[in-house]
Amino acid sequence: MKVLLTGATGQVGAAVQAHVPPGADLRALSHAELDISDPLAVLAVMSAWQPALIINAAAYTAVDKAEAEPGPAFAINAEGPRHLATAARTVPNCRLIHISTDYVFDGDGRDPYKPDDATHPLGVYGRSKLEGERAVRAILGERSVILRTAWVYAARGRNFLLTMLRLMREHHAARVIADQHGTPTSADSIARAIWAIAERPQLNGVLHWTDAGTATWYDFALAIAEEAHAAGLMAEKAEV
Repeated sequence: MKVLLTGATGQVGAAVQAHVPPGADLRALSHAELDISDPLAVLAVMSAWQPALIINAAAYTAVDKAEAEPGPAFAINAEGPRHLATAARTVPNCRLIHISTDYVFDGDGRDPYKPDDATHPLGVYGRSKLEGERAVRAILGERSVILRTAWVYAARGRNFLLTMLRLMREHHAARVIADQHGTPTSADSIARAIWAIAERPQLNGVLHWTDAGTATWYDFALAIAEEAHAAGLMAEKAEV
């Protein structure tokens, strides 16, 4: 199966490349190699490669910065998926797995969100991601899967885990909020879920995937401090 991966150098994109199953012929493109906000570039790649599956891991993820620059956020998170879905329609039976986020919700729920729960994004990032979801579903329908996830971390890129490790090494301490609850989710876990979806063509619609359990950002930071010390990454355990 020929597979096109966008956002190849990101956390999820790198993990997807690390778990390629037998039989998958993967072409992984970074933002520098394919800007998904450029419809002509997307169409050219699709026409040349003719993949059976697109995995869209490309995203504008600077949540706070998006408030000041909504243009780039919507270009990548909303228009980019639209261009990929439109191009996918030119290839017979081509599917699209599009990675989305819990930011499409407002966070007021007390129970884990289900795929059919009402969306209500509060910021530019969430609105841009929701618009991308809707474009994909409207254009590709049952040939698409929206995979929402949350609190992604990996050994590379920009994420809470690496930020905490840096702060703890520099200051031997960290102050972290304790009023947000979620599920820290490994990029490797998401990659395995993506490939499992890829092997099941009957799957479509909106799906949610996170690792098990719940935590606050404080809980997560505490675990990072404990595990980092136990693994010898820090000479002394940081105070959280």
